[in-house]
Amino acid sequence: MPLIKGNPSRFDPYKNFKFIVRWDGQPVAGVSKVSMLKRTTEVVKHRDGGDPSTSRKSPGRTEYDAITLERGVTHDEAFERWASKVWDLNAGRGAEVSLADFRKDLQIDLLNEAGQTVIRYNVYRCWVSEYQPLPDLDANANAVAIMKLKLENEGWERDPDLAVPDEPTLNAG
Repeated sequence: MPLIKGNPSRFDPYKNFKFIVRWDGQPVAGVSKVSMLKRTTEVVKHRDGGDPSTSRKSPGRTEYDAITLERGVTHDEAFERWASKVWDLNAGRGAEVSLADFRKDLQIDLLNEAGQTVIRYNVYRCWVSEYQPLPDLDANANAVAIMKLKLENEGWERDPDLAVPDEPTLNAG
């Protein structure tokens, strides 16, 4: 029988609507959407002269796709402050980029229905490549104004030190 790691009594997969994003060790307020984590490794094809007419394949360079964070527009300036570290129009010539601290590490926590962290991904050396402080504005729309931050990164990994919590039970009676 295979070894089941984590909660062996859990049958249902985790839902995608309960999560927390952290940077600088603090939760980021109001994040309502995080794009998928995606890693792609290039395929290097090669063939020796004496080989049959088929190619061999081996792994090449690995790239990590950018991650987009979305949240409703509020007075919280966290997105704007980070985006301004990459490019600040009014900083003056030669000071447009905060080279010492424009990169941050992120944590993305997936929560179970009880709000317990069950999976955590650490995302490394992120920086803002696109910042959208306001969406299209439309007087005829009926929607929340959403801001977006596109983050380039240099890789991510699942946190191996996170222990799967015991899920709570209710005492009926």
